[in-house]
Amino acid sequence: MPIKYIPYYPNTIEGQAILDNITRTQRVLRYRENDKVYDRIKRGMPYYEVEQLETVGEPSENLVIRGECISACAYLKEKGIKVDLVYIDPPFASGADYAKKVYLRKNPKLAEKVAAAEQEMDIDELKAFEEKMYGDIWQKEDYLNWMYENLMAIKSVMSDTASIYLHLDWHISHYAKILMDEVFGEDNFVNEIIWRRKLATSYASKQFGITNDTIFWYCIGDEYVFNAEYSLEDENTQNYLAERFVYDDGDGRKYMKSPLVNSLFRPNLKYVFNGIEPPENGWLYSKTRMQELFNNNELVIPDNGTGRIYRKIYADTYQGQLIQNLWLDIPIVNPMAKERLDYATQKPEALLQRIIKASSNENMIIADFFGGSGVTAKSANDLGRKFIHNDIGINSIQTVRDRLKEAKANFQIFEIKDGVSLFRNPQQTMDKLAILIPSLQKGVKGISNFWFGAISKSKEGIVPVYVPNLLNTQEKVLDIPTINTIINQELQNLEVNAKRVIVYYIDIDDQKALEKFIKDNNATEIEVELKDLKNLLHDVVIEDNVECNTTEKDGVFTTEITKLISDRLIQKIGEFNQKGNLQSIAKGKNFDPINISNDGLELIELIALDCKNTEGQWHSTTEIKIDKLGFVIKDGVKTKEFWDGKIVSDTKPKRIKIRNISGDETIKVIE
Repeated sequence: MPIKYIPYYPNTIEGQAILDNITRTQRVLRYRENDKVYDRIKRGMPYYEVEQLETVGEPSENLVIRGECISACAYLKEKGIKVDLVYIDPPFASGADYAKKVYLRKNPKLAEKVAAAEQEMDIDELKAFEEKMYGDIWQKEDYLNWMYENLMAIKSVMSDTASIYLHLDWHISHYAKILMDEVFGEDNFVNEIIWRRKLATSYASKQFGITNDTIFWYCIGDEYVFNAEYSLEDENTQNYLAERFVYDDGDGRKYMKSPLVNSLFRPNLKYVFNGIEPPENGWLYSKTRMQELFNNNELVIPDNGTGRIYRKIYADTYQGQLIQNLWLDIPIVNPMAKERLDYATQKPEALLQRIIKASSNENMIIADFFGGSGVTAKSANDLGRKFIHNDIGINSIQTVRDRLKEAKANFQIFEIKDGVSLFRNPQQTMDKLAILIPSLQKGVKGISNFWFGAISKSKEGIVPVYVPNLLNTQEKVLDIPTINTIINQELQNLEVNAKRVIVYYIDIDDQKALEKFIKDNNATEIEVELKDLKNLLHDVVIEDNVECNTTEKDGVFTTEITKLISDRLIQKIGEFNQKGNLQSIAKGKNFDPINISNDGLELIELIALDCKNTEGQWHSTTEIKIDKLGFVIKDGVKTKEFWDGKIVSDTKPKRIKIRNISGDETIKVIE
C-alpha cells in the first residue's frame, strides 16, 4: 500500500473527458471505461517509501531514482522539488521488443595471456547474447491513457517557467499531440521539431523511407526559457559557407561581403564615409562604428566613389545559421562512437545538449522520467545543470550510475519501495511470472486475453488467472473499477465452466471494501480469490554465489575473487546455446556455443568495496568495472589494463558488491 496519495493539483481535473476532443468522426477513439483514468487522477499519485541506496561523490541535489514515473513525481512533489525542463523519450508504442546485448568478459587468466603476447582483443570474437529489456507493445487506447496519467504527473512538478519536450515517432505521435494539447493547453504549444536520425533506409520497397522522429515542445506559461542557438554543422550552413565565404585578403581568412544598407530611413545615418555617398536610407551603423570597422580592416571599400561599402564577415567568427525546427545535423549514435553504450534506444548527447541549451540556464533542474541510458542526466551535468534521472529498469540505473561516475558527477541514488521485486525490468518480470505460477497455461481456449492464463485442476477444472501488467501503471493498484470489470464483464464472458478465478495484485486499494464489493455484486457462482503477487515474487530473485578472500600486506588490502556462480546466467546461456544449435542444424551451419569456465569470472562486470558499512546505504570506497574488451575502468577512469581478478583498497573492506554482466548485483559481507 502507498503511504498516502499526493494530489496532482488542488482542483485535480476539469473540462472534457480524455480524448473527447477527437471523437468528431464516426470512428470513436475512446478507451473502454476511461472513467478509471479520472478515478486515479482524483485519488492522486501513490506515494511510497523511498530508500536511499547510495551517494556517489559529494552530497548533491542530483537524483537517480528507480521507480515508475508517477511514483517518482509523487516523491518530488512531496519534497517540494520543481523541475525547470523535462525531456522524455517514452516507449513509442511501436510493437517492438528492445533488448540489451550482454557481452561476456575475458577471463582474467586469458587476459593475462593476451597482455603477455602484446595482442589486442578482437571485438568480433566477443561472445554475447541478448536479454529483453522491455516490450513496447500496447493497445492504442491503453497507451494513450497511460501517457495521459504520466503527463499529468509530470506537469504537477514543473515550475512556472518550465518546458517539456516529448520525443516520439510516427506510430503514436499524432495522437500524443492531442494529449499534450489537453494537458498543457494548445496555447502552450511552442514547436514541432523534426529530427532526422539517419540519411536513408534501405528497406523501404513499398513506401518512402522513414528517417525522422518527432519532438513536441510545450511550455507551462509565457515566461519560459529560450536561448537561440546557431549551427555550423548542418548541410544548409555548410552549403552557405561554401557559396558565400569566397573572398580573402591573401591571408587565408575567408570572408563574405555583407551590405551595410539600412532597410528603414534613418536621417542620422546618412553621411559620407571615406568619400562614398550613403545609400538612400542611410548606413547600417553610426559613423563611429563604421570607423572602428574600417580601422580593424573589416570593410570592403570600393575603388571609386560610386560603389558600395560592404562589411567583411569572416568564416572563423561566423556563428552559423539560426537553428530552425528541422534538425538535420545530429545523427544517431553510431556503433563506433565514444558515447556508445550498447543500450537500446540510446539518443545522441548532441540532441540533448541542443534541447538543454535552448530551454534552460545553468543550475536549473533537468528531469527525464524515462531516463534510459542517461543521456539527459549526462548532458545536463556537462552543461552545468542539475539533473533527475528516473527509470523503472535496473539496467538503466546501473548504466547511468556508471556513466555519471565516469563524468565525475555528484548524485544520490534512490529506490521507490512499491513492493514489487522486479528482476532488471518489468518486462523480464512479466516473462518470469509465466513459469512462477504453478501449472499455469497460456492461450487457453474459452478465456479472453484479459486473463494471464489458466490453471487446470482435477477437481475444479479450469481456473482463469488474472495478473496485472507491470508495464501499465493503470493496473498496478487493484481497485473497485477493476474488480467491477472482472465480475460484471469477464466472468460473464467466460466460455469455460469455471468454479473459481484467481486475481493477483501488486497493490490493493482497500481489501475489505473489495471483498465486500465482490460479495454484494458478483451475480455468478464463480469464486473470486485475491492473491498478493509479492508473495510469489518474494523468494524468486536468487543472488549469485561469490567466493573471495582478502589479504593484507604493508597496509594494502587485496581482495581476490576466486569464483562466481550465477544459476540464472548459466540457464540463460544454456537456452541461448540450445536455440543457436537448433538454428545452425536447420541452416546446415556450425554453431560456436558460449562456454563458461569453472570459476565463472567472465560473468563479472563490476566489483566494488565498501570499507565503511556492513549494512545500510552502500558506500563505494573503490570499484573497478571491466568493459567488454576486458579493460579496467577504475573509479570511473578508463585504463588499458586487463583485470587480474583482484581489487585493492587502502583500508580493510567490510563488504563486497559484484555485478554480473546482466546487471544482477550481489552484496556479501567480508568476514
